[in-house]
Amino acid sequence: MAAETIDKLAKALAETLPEGLRTVRDDLERNFRAVLQTGLDKLDLVTREEFEVQQAVLARTRQKLEALEQRLAGLEAGPKAAKKPSRKKAAKKKTTKKKTAQKRAGKKAAKTGR
Repeated sequence: MAAETIDKLAKALAETLPEGLRTVRDDLERNFRAVLQTGLDKLDLVTREEFEVQQAVLARTRQKLEALEQRLAGLEAGPKAAKKPSRKKAAKKKTTKKKTAQKRAGKKAAKTGR
């Protein structure tokens, strides 16, 4: 926080004092200023500019994360679909192989005379 803002706050606090304490006003204003500065120094504050920069960095990071999540989902879905056919397709293939084997066996038996 800027020193002039702290000075304004300390002055405003000093002006709110009752008339009887106005004689020690300057001394209290210095104390107010010191207390405000110490209290604000203890806080881990950032400027608006620093905050906006970090906000922009976070937004870009979120976009990259979403893109990577989509890419990962695509990669995970791709190989599974290619490696494992659906149950219907697998059952159909089995039936087709069985029929083909039976036809071959039938042709072989016809040739041998059975």
